[in-house]
Formats: sequence, structure tokens, C-alpha cells
Amino acid sequence: MSILDTIRAKARENVKSIVLPEGEESRTLQAAAILAREGLAKPILLGDPEKIRAAAEAAGLTLSGVTVIHPAESPDFDRYRDALYELRKNKGVTLADAARLVSDPMYFGIMMVKFQDADGLVSGAVHSTGDMLRPALQIIKTKPGIKVVSSSMIIELKDRSIGSDGLLIYADCVVNPCPTAEELAHIAISSAETARVLCGIEPPRVAMLSFSTKGSAKHDLVSKVQEATKIAHQLAPELLLDGDLQFDAALVPDIGASKAPGSPVAGQANVLIFPDLQAGNIGYKITQRLAGAEAIAVLQGLAAPCNDLSRGCSVEDIVNTACVTVVQAG
Repeated sequence: MSILDTIRAKARENVKSIVLPEGEESRTLQAAAILAREGLAKPILLGDPEKIRAAAEAAGLTLSGVTVIHPAESPDFDRYRDALYELRKNKGVTLADAARLVSDPMYFGIMMVKFQDADGLVSGAVHSTGDMLRPALQIIKTKPGIKVVSSSMIIELKDRSIGSDGLLIYADCVVNPCPTAEELAHIAISSAETARVLCGIEPPRVAMLSFSTKGSAKHDLVSKVQEATKIAHQLAPELLLDGDLQFDAALVPDIGASKAPGSPVAGQANVLIFPDLQAGNIGYKITQRLAGAEAIAVLQGLAAPCNDLSRGCSVEDIVNTACVTVVQAG
């Protein structure tokens, strides 16, 4: 069973409500119909109900089991407006500003998640990552004890001898260009949780990657990874985590034993924390293209799950990301 099959099965076991702010967009409409029909989620589409129903009818879609909400006409509008005003008035947001923002489906959807009127949110077919992350950070904020929102890539390899039966977590590959040592530590802790919750990886073995293994090279970049490792150990002493480790020392048992003898992670890592966004993004794309790996993006660190799509996403991408969000919410 592939990791996507596993995630879909988990979603069916504990179905959650997922709000889709881009409710009038054609791929999103199709995905919502599939999610409801297959019992993967309780989709909530935001937008003009007449436009949504007309688009669904033109596409031959049945929206049975799909909730449609017009933000400006919702009975929750005033409650969300007032709450947003209270949350942001110290930042100069007026009541009129709050009303304008809550009329926006993205802000309305984030407020739904904040008030647990929806369990999670998926967007990105039309909007950029920033369009979603900005209100999410303003309103939902990060999990207690976590200081940074980051991304993981779930990597599924054909070679099942690597990682955890072919599964690896790469982070951060999307969000943080140049994380500090403290941010790297928080990314590592969030990524270990993603490994457990979404992939059933137990125990996560977290490698803090560098071009050095256990101090074999001296450089400020290496020192940052070493400092991040110390901070992560302080924050999560129970976590199997080690660094600095080179990529091969993290994954290849013989090399790990040679370069980092006694390490609980070297040679058997399943969660790989890259030192910056350039390395992480390049690394996952090399793995995806040269190894033919499946790569699934996940946002992590928010107090409630919100996930982002590529604007070139397919209907299947939206369905899969919604299932990921359901499992995170569960």
C-alpha cells in the first residue's frame, strides 16, 4: 500500500470537515465532490452559492454532502468580524477593516478553523502560499512550544531498504529560506511529529544534515547545525536526533557506522533536516526526478492544520492534500 493509500484510509477512519476557500474554482469543485462521495472529508466550499451550483451543474457534478457558504451572508459573519477585530486591533485593524477581511473567503476560512467550525483548510489552486500563511499566522498562530511554521516533504522511494520502508521526511523544502539554529530545531521537532502522525514512522530518527559529520569540517554553517542539534535535544530530549551528519552518513549503515559510531541515527535516519531552503528544495527535487520518488508537501507547526497547493495542481492533488489535512486534524 502506498503512503497516499495509507493516508486516504486514515482519513476515512476519522472524517473531518475541510474548508476550501476557492470554492468557485473548477478543480476545487471536482475535488470537493470526490471527497464527499468517497467519504474522505466533509468539504466546505466558500463562495457565491449560485455560481458554485451553476459551475457544478455545467460540469455534471453532484454536490451531495458538500456544504456551501457565502462568507458575507453567513450567520457567523458578525461573530468572525468582531473576533478578528479583537485579535488585530492592536495592529491597527478597525472594525471596518475586519469586516472587509472576513468577507474574503480566505480570511473567513481561517476564522472557521480558528473557531473549530472547520477542522482544517486547503487552498492554493488560485492563491499563493503567502495569501494563506499570512492570515493563518495572524489568526491561528503556531502550536504551543513551536516558534516557526515549516514544510515537510513526504518522500516515498521505490527502494524500500531506505528510511522507514522507503519513506523519508525532508524539511524544510518550501517555507524558510535561511532558518536560524533555533528555527532548525523547531523544524526538526515538527518534522518528527509529521513522520509519526501522517506516515506511522515509529520511531522517527532525525538527522541534522550538513557537509560535515560530527565536526569533520569547521565552518559557521556547520556550527549552526551543531547548535540546532543541541537546542533540539533540550526541547525534545526523548527524540532520536543527531547531527551534524552528511547525507550518506545519515542513510547508509556502513558509512554511518564508520563516520558516526554509536549514533542512534546515523545510517538509519528517516527524517532529514536540511540546513536551509536551497538545500532542501534542491534535494527533494533531485530525489523526485532521479529516483522517481513520490513527493507530498505538508505544512507543519500551525496550531490547526492548513495546507497549501501549487497553482498548477490537479484535482487529485487537491483530494490528496485534503486527506493529509484530515489526518493532521485527527
